[in-house]
Amino acid sequence: MISTSTAHVLASLFVTCYVGSIYISKGARLSFSNTKVYLDYGFARPKLQNERWRDDPDVIRARLVAVCSGTFICCAIVYALMASESANAKNSWTPLQMTVNYLGCTSTSILPHLITPMLFLGPLYAHFLRGTLPGQCNWSSQEDLRSFLLSVTGVRNYFVAPITEEVVFRACVLTVYHLAQVSKMRMIFLCPLLFGAAHAHHAWETYNRYGRSPTALKRAAIGTVFQFTYTSIFGFYCSYLFLRTGSIFPPITAHVFCNIMGVPQPGYDISERPDRKLAIIVAYLIGIVGFVYALSSGTRWALAEGTLYWN
Repeated sequence: MISTSTAHVLASLFVTCYVGSIYISKGARLSFSNTKVYLDYGFARPKLQNERWRDDPDVIRARLVAVCSGTFICCAIVYALMASESANAKNSWTPLQMTVNYLGCTSTSILPHLITPMLFLGPLYAHFLRGTLPGQCNWSSQEDLRSFLLSVTGVRNYFVAPITEEVVFRACVLTVYHLAQVSKMRMIFLCPLLFGAAHAHHAWETYNRYGRSPTALKRAAIGTVFQFTYTSIFGFYCSYLFLRTGSIFPPITAHVFCNIMGVPQPGYDISERPDRKLAIIVAYLIGIVGFVYALSSGTRWALAEGTLYWN
């Protein structure tokens, strides 16, 4: 066991390794012009020739390498902790076996993976009405699969980022707090704040992209507050999933699915098909009710047998 203060230090180290990796690597760092541009609110300025923005392909590739390296370091730290625990406890598990189990590299049933799509029943129904679900008339394997998912941006958004972020901010962070015997409530509602805070560095990019003006500063501040709130709430959910299932895979699939779907927009969905307004509202409500039911402690949807974290 480790102390709570040691867990705080290690969790902060994990965040520093992950976020800091993209600033240590020269190819992953961004560069902007110092020129102030006064634009209407909501409009970004054109990218200049010598600038490096977040969505530039070479920046994305460098950042993918950086965050994968940072994730490996975090896992190595957890392995060192497990080696120390194994030596002190003198149990039959090897440090590698302990690391694999604590990081949640274990299989689970299909049910935890269906909880997130259930919440998105309303948006999925709206996509169905527009004919944009896979296999429908307005869905294209070329545009919606290859260009959307398999581009360098898609690899970042839907593969590398969800996997590495969940391994670091869920598996590694919750492991050290579990070793410190922190309560499950604190792990669910306090640890994800680190995940939200780790996205605050995007404010600098927003400030520069929108002209380095007072309007740009306002947009960066509002965007940061929204992103911190959204990612923290999402972190509560994924932490609960990880602790209940003892597996990292349901949080990863939830992360991937949410990145693909984006933030639900019931108003937009209704405006697209006002003739199906009632059906869309009902689909949203059924999804929310089903989501709450599936997560409740009395069901088996999110609870796995023998989890290390939830007895």
